[in-house]
Amino acid sequence: MVRNHPTIKKLGGIKLDNSHQKLVGLIKAALVAAIYVVLTIALIMFSYGPVQFRLSEMLNNLAVFHKRYVWALTLGCVIANLWSSLGAVDVIFGSLETFLMTGISYLLSKLVKKTWQKLAIAVVICTFSMWIIALELYVISQAPFWATYLSVALGELGSMILGAILIGIISTKVDLTK
Repeated sequence: MVRNHPTIKKLGGIKLDNSHQKLVGLIKAALVAAIYVVLTIALIMFSYGPVQFRLSEMLNNLAVFHKRYVWALTLGCVIANLWSSLGAVDVIFGSLETFLMTGISYLLSKLVKKTWQKLAIAVVICTFSMWIIALELYVISQAPFWATYLSVALGELGSMILGAILIGIISTKVDLTK
């Protein structure tokens, strides 16, 4: 290694070049996607349908820390939705909804400084955006729109609040922006 080379950074006494940092970022994204899938499938009876509490949605709070998590969560949702009874429709529209809500959360969180404000943005955006899932269930399953929206939004709200608390605590010990 060449000293003071522009592509080399020092982290905790260990020198990392850009390719290593990119690999670490890719591994972090893969882990988040995998955790999303495992949580969704492990709790499959609560993860799909007009009444749901998808615990994996708590990970959506990560999107406010780095854009890699927007992609990771979307990929996790694509894979998890392969188990949905709605099939390809849920893979496409459910995953698109995840991409939109986490992407919007990421962008809006840049407007505030405090972690709790960023997490509050994610909770509100993700809960509000459940109308897309309610619409999907209305069109495909003929589930009543407003009752379904209330149900999935309340499930999302609970999951997101739990996630905001946990990820907020983790963020005091781990820099999630890197």
